[in-house]
Amino acid sequence: MTTAPVELERPETGEDVRPDIPWVTIVWNDPINLMSYVTYVFQTVFGYPKSKAHKLMLDVHHKGRAVVSSGTREEMERDVSILHGYGLWATLQQDE
Repeated sequence: MTTAPVELERPETGEDVRPDIPWVTIVWNDPINLMSYVTYVFQTVFGYPKSKAHKLMLDVHHKGRAVVSSGTREEMERDVSILHGYGLWATLQQDE
């Protein structure tokens, strides 16, 4: 006895199958924090050398914002939380 193959319905999983797009942490300019303090925070939190921290601080100051880190959403949520602890205005978003 032979049986014909049977088609099975595949349930919708609702999973997002798009590639994992990195997230970024953005620090925004504010009228409160001194430029030297922002540089210090970037060095302390991210371990950036003074030259890189200074360049990022200048981007924040002149361009109004700078991307300071990238990675998974969870990592960027942690970075934003840490930066808030230092009094900086930071947000996260998916990289473009």
